[in-house]
Amino acid sequence: MTKWTAADIPDQTGRTFVVTGANSGLGLETARRLAEHGAQVIMTARDPEKGRAAAAGLPGSVEVRTLDLADLESVARFAAGVERADVLVNNAGVMMTPRRATAQGFELQLGTNHLGHFALTALLYPVLAAGSAPRVVTVSSGLHRRGRIDFDDLGAERSYSPTRAYAQSKFANVLFALELDRRLRAAGSPAISVLAHPGYTATNLQTSGPTGLLSLGGRIGNLLLAQHVRMGALDQLYAATAPGVQSGEFYGPANLSESRGHPKLVRPVRSATDPDTARRLWEVSEKLTGVPFAL
Repeated sequence: MTKWTAADIPDQTGRTFVVTGANSGLGLETARRLAEHGAQVIMTARDPEKGRAAAAGLPGSVEVRTLDLADLESVARFAAGVERADVLVNNAGVMMTPRRATAQGFELQLGTNHLGHFALTALLYPVLAAGSAPRVVTVSSGLHRRGRIDFDDLGAERSYSPTRAYAQSKFANVLFALELDRRLRAAGSPAISVLAHPGYTATNLQTSGPTGLLSLGGRIGNLLLAQHVRMGALDQLYAATAPGVQSGEFYGPANLSESRGHPKLVRPVRSATDPDTARRLWEVSEKLTGVPFAL
């Protein structure tokens, strides 16, 4: 695992990957590297024109399909059209936006980053379970360490902070992936659930969502501090492809407090490993999305 790079990705010929949010940033880099190594890649994008423009420069076998994780009807339509998948990379996200709502009225960051991916994973699970060595890779953030789930105000209707809402959504990603691991193991499923985070990577996430000083800080940070997306994508590529990856593991950058570097095995914040909180979030997520997750 020492200084693992995209060149170390094993041949993926015959395997199908679904990568959400693949028209830019980490998702696009992930799709590119998978396609280079023989994978069939289903790239999802909210805007199909932007998705097709991004896919035009990629090698190998890629296709673009429309998916808006902030709209559960879009999630259901997309999932219904996927006939085969071996690996799902839950990569898409929004970051530190002003308070907005999804199509179904959920707070945008929790609704997109967690609830949309929860519903997508549940709907695709029967297809994944029938695949070859199936994996679900959920992309979180180092900022999950600042998060908690406010079950009494999930929609942040009483008090909203863009940073706090983002941290909550990334904390939810970790709770979800670890609870999925527990349930997959209990069900004797062939699928595994793995986590990854990219450290501080320069993408448009830091500038397309935040406004005002947050946006300015994101632009300066991208220029002066962030690592290139080629490095940032390695953690989720490792989680998605490396032999020996185990369910429940979490991969992030090796250096500078997990902000940059090659992939290594990392630990989530302790509060995100609490099974009671994870179980409660799972049940709430099923209720809010209307999507039962049958294992």
